[in-house]
Amino acid sequence: MTTGEALDLVGGNLPDFHRTLKDQLNFPLAWGTSSFRDFRAWRRAARAKVEEHLLVDRQDRTPYDPEYGEPSQANGYTQELVTVSLTRYERVRGALLTPHGPGPFPAVLLFHDHGAKFDIGKEKLVRPWYDETRLASARAWADKYFSGRFVGDELARRGYVVLCLDALGWGDRGPLAYDDQQALASNFYNLGSSLAGLMAREDARAAGFLAGLARVDAPRIAAVGFSMGAYRAWQTAALSDDIAATAVICWMTGLKHMMVPGNNTLRGQSSYYMLHPGLARYLDIPDVASIAAPRPMLFLNGGLDPLFSTDGVRVAHEKLRAVWRSRHAEERLRLQTWPDLGHVFVDRMQDEVFAWLDSVL
Repeated sequence: MTTGEALDLVGGNLPDFHRTLKDQLNFPLAWGTSSFRDFRAWRRAARAKVEEHLLVDRQDRTPYDPEYGEPSQANGYTQELVTVSLTRYERVRGALLTPHGPGPFPAVLLFHDHGAKFDIGKEKLVRPWYDETRLASARAWADKYFSGRFVGDELARRGYVVLCLDALGWGDRGPLAYDDQQALASNFYNLGSSLAGLMAREDARAAGFLAGLARVDAPRIAAVGFSMGAYRAWQTAALSDDIAATAVICWMTGLKHMMVPGNNTLRGQSSYYMLHPGLARYLDIPDVASIAAPRPMLFLNGGLDPLFSTDGVRVAHEKLRAVWRSRHAEERLRLQTWPDLGHVFVDRMQDEVFAWLDSVL
């Protein structure tokens, strides 16, 4: 570009030289590309690199100090609200469901999606027995994406302890306005911190809290999420050894296939919850998820999903498969695309996840 020429933008906020920027990304810390030959050493180095880019202190040992609300009985399980300190900064309220019986039980750390809908967070996945005002909104969301089911309640009925907490901006920690996300994220950066990093730290700490509950069989904890919740699930598995298995529904792709004209990420805003500046100089998206190998992981994608191209999903799946294969654990990785489905987590997908969880936990 010569002096005086206008910058060309492609496909909504991409600079015209974006291909050159992408060509410079060769992900040198990826397993199989890096100089590491010992997988455990690679995993330590890769996790440390991710943690470095979160920009949020990983040494936070703030006591959880849980406060429990009045328990309520449902069909086969007990419902209660719990408020915990996930970091030193703020107390966070979540829904905790416990099956009837002696326990300890396997558990699911359940992550809500983004969806540009902030009035409900945990209520997207757990029926809000405590709030009639949010119930109508929650039911409409469940009808739109989950075949009318509340996934957390379904899991509790099937014998899992379920914990689902609000991310910053949703439910009790919101509602955030969609157009304010970018400003919120930039203010975090100006304060030397990160919005996405905070969410990552909180999610990993939530896994530790769940593992410490007497009602939970700590070696049998799964992370499960849809959409942004799926991103949170595999990210937590990469950062926390408390997660034994992970089910990822509709969030996996190769970075270069995501950064193309027309992709939703180019709009900014919601992408700031999943943006760790500079990390792409070292690791691709599936490389980060692979830090969790060789633990069991299930990835489900919709073939008609407008947010993730089939090529991007294919590239990511190939990278994931190569890592698990190198660990002689390919049977622990399940990669599946539903050709007739879009960006949803409908009942037949849920039933597959439930059966898979039963088999690995």
